[in-house]
Amino acid sequence: MREKLEIKNLNELYKAILCLETEEECALFFKDLCTIPELKSLSQRFQVAKLLTGSHVYSDIVKETGASTATISRVNRSLTYDGTGGYSIVFDRMKDKK
Repeated sequence: MREKLEIKNLNELYKAILCLETEEECALFFKDLCTIPELKSLSQRFQVAKLLTGSHVYSDIVKETGASTATISRVNRSLTYDGTGGYSIVFDRMKDKK
């Protein structure tokens, strides 16, 4: 069984994120919490995951996102092999909100 991710105070961060009520509040919090490169990296991974679930090929994803093939492979591995299903939860809920 995979060892759970254990980072001190991570649950407190999750609870803080769940307190946010609007997209604007979320943007403000993440701008305070993360550096610009960290935000770009998170955003890029999310876009890669969206494109992979849409059956796009690596070369198209590289062109569209600027992500390296290593990043695309890591995201793909999370989606198909050893991920926890978090991307699916978010994508399904985003579809339901449209």
